[in-house]
Amino acid sequence: MLLFFTLGLLIHFVFFASIFDIYFTSPLVHGMTPQFTPLPPPARRLVLFVADGLRADTLYELDENGTSRAPFIRNIIMHEGSWGISHTRVPTESRPGHVALIAGFYEDVSAVAKGWKENPVEFDSLFNESKYTWSWGSPDILPMFAKGASGDHIYTYSYDAKREDFGAQDATKLDTWVFDNVKDFFHHAGNNQSLFSKINEEKIVFFLHLLGIDTNGHAHRPSSRDYKDNIKKVDDGVKEIVSMFNHFYGNDGKTTFIFTSDHGMTDWGSHGAGHPSETLTPLVTWGAGINYPQRVSAQQFDDSFLKEWRLENWKRLDVNQADIAPLMTSLIGVPFPLNSVGILPVDYLNNTDLFKAESMFTNAVQILEQFKVKMTQKKEVTLPFLFTPFKLLSDSKQFNILRKARSYIKHRKFDEVKPSHLLPCSFVAIGILVAFFLLIQACPWTYYVYSLLPVPIWYAVLREFQVVQDLVTSLLTYPLSHFVGYLLVFTLGIEVLVLSFFYRYMLTAGLTAFAVWPFLTRLWTRAKVTSLSWAFFSVLLAVFPLMPVVGRKPDISLVMGAGLLVLLLSLCVVTSLMKRKDSFRKEELLVHLLQVLSTVLSMYVVYSTQSSLLRKQGLPLMNQIISWATLASSLFVPLLSSPAVFQRLFSILLSLMSTYLLLSTGYEAVFPLVLSCLMFVWINIEQETLQQSGVCCKQKLTSIQFSYNTDITQFRQLYLDDIRRAFFLVFFLVTAFFGTGNIASINSFDLASVYCFLTVFSPFMMGALMMWKILIPFVLVMCAFEAVQLTTQLSSKSLFLIVLVISDIMALHFFFLVKDYGSWLDIGTSISHYVIVMSMTIFLVFLNGLAQLLTTKKLRLCGKPKSHFM
Repeated sequence: MLLFFTLGLLIHFVFFASIFDIYFTSPLVHGMTPQFTPLPPPARRLVLFVADGLRADTLYELDENGTSRAPFIRNIIMHEGSWGISHTRVPTESRPGHVALIAGFYEDVSAVAKGWKENPVEFDSLFNESKYTWSWGSPDILPMFAKGASGDHIYTYSYDAKREDFGAQDATKLDTWVFDNVKDFFHHAGNNQSLFSKINEEKIVFFLHLLGIDTNGHAHRPSSRDYKDNIKKVDDGVKEIVSMFNHFYGNDGKTTFIFTSDHGMTDWGSHGAGHPSETLTPLVTWGAGINYPQRVSAQQFDDSFLKEWRLENWKRLDVNQADIAPLMTSLIGVPFPLNSVGILPVDYLNNTDLFKAESMFTNAVQILEQFKVKMTQKKEVTLPFLFTPFKLLSDSKQFNILRKARSYIKHRKFDEVKPSHLLPCSFVAIGILVAFFLLIQACPWTYYVYSLLPVPIWYAVLREFQVVQDLVTSLLTYPLSHFVGYLLVFTLGIEVLVLSFFYRYMLTAGLTAFAVWPFLTRLWTRAKVTSLSWAFFSVLLAVFPLMPVVGRKPDISLVMGAGLLVLLLSLCVVTSLMKRKDSFRKEELLVHLLQVLSTVLSMYVVYSTQSSLLRKQGLPLMNQIISWATLASSLFVPLLSSPAVFQRLFSILLSLMSTYLLLSTGYEAVFPLVLSCLMFVWINIEQETLQQSGVCCKQKLTSIQFSYNTDITQFRQLYLDDIRRAFFLVFFLVTAFFGTGNIASINSFDLASVYCFLTVFSPFMMGALMMWKILIPFVLVMCAFEAVQLTTQLSSKSLFLIVLVISDIMALHFFFLVKDYGSWLDIGTSISHYVIVMSMTIFLVFLNGLAQLLTTKKLRLCGKPKSHFM
């Protein structure tokens, strides 16, 4: 049994890790030859402004008074340069957005293993190809372009990460810091001959990363005055920097300016998905080599932005975000980034037709180089008879296309038994054959794992052929109609679970069916109150999946209401404890009063923190201390309570609810309370079903206590009804995960959830806090199931085998639905769905351990041990 259990864990771990090797291998290749336009560039230097989190509509539109929020940029559009919309790709996050802008390629899917800090492989960029690059801004963005660069010609100047505070009074200081440091840099250059000579070289880049707008958008939403005023300050800062550059270089006309954004932002202050407010960003260019404004009488676009922005008479030139990288490289004459897939937007160029044609030709050859290297690498590790070249771009067609293009430029025409000695030998032979087949193709070691793992699995199955035969024989003893009926219900339940990962309202459908279940059995006649309570709380819990995703409309009054419900419930429980006359009364009362006090403090912290942040006074230190103390105490205070089932479960609920209130921003604060009520009814109703089937006699719930040393002789054999219990567990776990939102996507989270603990941006700490918020309902379900196992004498190992079958059937669905393209919402959701299902059995082992610790361990306030009353 232990061997199969260990093998099962190993298999699931391999399957879990396999998706990252199959779907999330970096598409980047290396070994290409640098390509650059062989003609003199129009600019000696380039200045890149990136206003992080700036939406196109908020920049281009006029305010309520009919004036522009960015008068300098609007003046550029009308009198000096070219403009348009840069269409970003999902995921609309800062790192992939900047990589697209500066390196010319979109999201490297293997970066899912590294978060948003850096790409897992080195890549070429505009900065790397430049002679010198100076950059100012966020410590989260600048280092990734300096890392892996050839040489030490990329200089970064960053402020302290603690400045990125969503609760700060004035986030515009992040941008002011950048502008001031750029000015100080040029002032210093006037007194430093070495620096002076460097900044007067050609092929140099100045990069100004402006994070204030993004920070204000997260903290106050894009419709806020803070966000819009930040745009005005950025506009003023850009104006000053441009004036300083022109003065420093004597108005030599050799400077190109690019103003754009890495991504936009939703109305509720998030980004990462593919809504137009996130994917439409501004692009304004002017200076050397850039076309002047073009007046037109009509323009054809699928939107009405031009009329809304009153820019219908100025030609709008839209681009894809990665196209900006080849535009910048052609302007200063450096090689195109080797991994760039951007296409040069020639309409932005103010140069000769020959320069445009040569730049487009160089761009095409640079992209073709990546195709050729990729094809060569694939051909080297594939057997000749298995390799099929891309017919539409064969070697001969490549040659012909390039030859014709070069000729046009030259002529200026620019336009995949039985147990015996035979069985193991056969499988050994199969294994050797598979390994040899992989060896001659020079396949990576992971391919050996994927291809050879089924060999011992099928060998183990065929060795136990008699067990499989006995199972089939036992199933055939059931009447055909019953067997088909059970199979259909089981299949329907599995499909509802799978669909609930995509459509939350399927959880509502499932919970509604749960509510009807007791009335279709004899439970209704035996336990009317329990059946009605089950139906009531099932329907009440079914409401949550129909509500909007948590975080988009924060409502602290709902959090306060949830806290009051907890206090009311606590009052009822404390009153019942005071009527008891056993020796544990004082100790239990002290523990519960301590937890009630913790709930009150949590309510106070939530309210006062919200008020403080609204006044832009930041997170009060005392609130932060109380929050972390509540979190730290939530796992050991329940251990002070009585091990009786009801008292211990209630103590766990109070402790975890105190923390959950601190992490809540709206209606989700009520969710664990309703879920716990349903779990308590579930414990009672499972006792009724077991008594109804005659398996065991019903015990009073108040007489049952959690015990760490469980007597395994009390465990019984599995019955058909245990499959239903396992299904209920899986369904409640899925409901705990998705009941208040799609936790598989980081875009579903609102950073306001952690503002009682910290407001300074710390992705790992914030992620850990939000992950604990997700796990709290999960822990409540597992603690309740500890009681179900105890009251029904159900073995945990037997349960895991049933859950294993359910999760593996679900995993077959999600394995083929994993995506390696699209937004963080699409990619993250597909990965998370597969990971959640595949890791469910393994995860249950660890969560079951935590639940056992919380339910069976007993700490004492006094040193004198006391006996328990049964």
